[in-house]
Amino acid sequence: MHSLVEVQQKLLPDLLSVMQKRYQILQYIRLMQPIGRRNLSTSLGLTERVLRSEVTFLKEQDLVEIHSSGMTLTHEGEELLIKLEEVMKEVSGLRLLETTLKEAFSLSHVIVVPGDSDKSSWVKKEMGRASVACIKERLIGKKNIVAVTGGTTLAAVADMMTPDPKQRDVLFVPARGGLGENVQNQANTICAKMAEGSSGQYRLLHVPDQLSDEAYKSIAEEPSIKEMMHLIKSAGMVVHGIGDAMTMAERRKTSQEDLGKIEEGHAVGEAFGYYFNQSGEVVHKVKTVGIQLDDLKNNKCVIAVAGGSSKAKAIKAFMQQAQHSILITDEGAAKELVRDFH
Repeated sequence: MHSLVEVQQKLLPDLLSVMQKRYQILQYIRLMQPIGRRNLSTSLGLTERVLRSEVTFLKEQDLVEIHSSGMTLTHEGEELLIKLEEVMKEVSGLRLLETTLKEAFSLSHVIVVPGDSDKSSWVKKEMGRASVACIKERLIGKKNIVAVTGGTTLAAVADMMTPDPKQRDVLFVPARGGLGENVQNQANTICAKMAEGSSGQYRLLHVPDQLSDEAYKSIAEEPSIKEMMHLIKSAGMVVHGIGDAMTMAERRKTSQEDLGKIEEGHAVGEAFGYYFNQSGEVVHKVKTVGIQLDDLKNNKCVIAVAGGSSKAKAIKAFMQQAQHSILITDEGAAKELVRDFH
């Protein structure tokens, strides 16, 4: 397939650019449907005149339907988009980015979606869609426990969750306590939303994320918390985000003393309450209720979802600790990461 793409690029460069444009239109409609023409032209940076002719063509090919509420994909459109994904990854260079990152960090799998979520909000939804497909592919047996963290990226994964076609039993649990942030971005909320979207089950963990030593010891002995912690630690799959160190420290309302440690340690990334420097070393750890870094080594399928060019340093910091896991990111972050290797 790669040689055919190279031949097309030389003999029919216009064909590939038209293909990429139509692929992007179909892709955006899938994520935002039903969507009006004006919103679509603004989002894709195309004039309404250009978009009108493209949509007319796609409608004639029975790939798009136009309703009063907006445009949607037909079944044929959905199927074509799935078939096109692999070809377009070759054409756009995303496949090369995936291979480079997989080898650089010794990961089991890397998925790079087009775009930069720092610049376009729809890219986060595309990461969410890719994450849902990845989760479903890796569910094992009849019963599964999936632990999930909080954050805006994981909220996008929850938004894109759909029922499992194999109708396996899936129990979603929060990987950690609440951060005291917006309720829609807390692990408990995301966990419940994923269960709702997938027709699965969920259990919640009603404790703050950050605790004093005394409170931690007291809560850890509670029978209901002990039972919940056993469930969380026995999860076969963990889906988590990666945060920018200073952003996460602010969200946690970190004390001046701990803030000093994070700054002095030159932390750039955060995950599971651990702060990492550029070399991937832990420079500070918050006492949290939930999954710890060591828990990720117990034969779990670990999926990290993070994107945006501004997150590249944070992703690099954590992925040095996360060999053999899966990374789902976007083109913006991937290009920044690859630039660091040259």
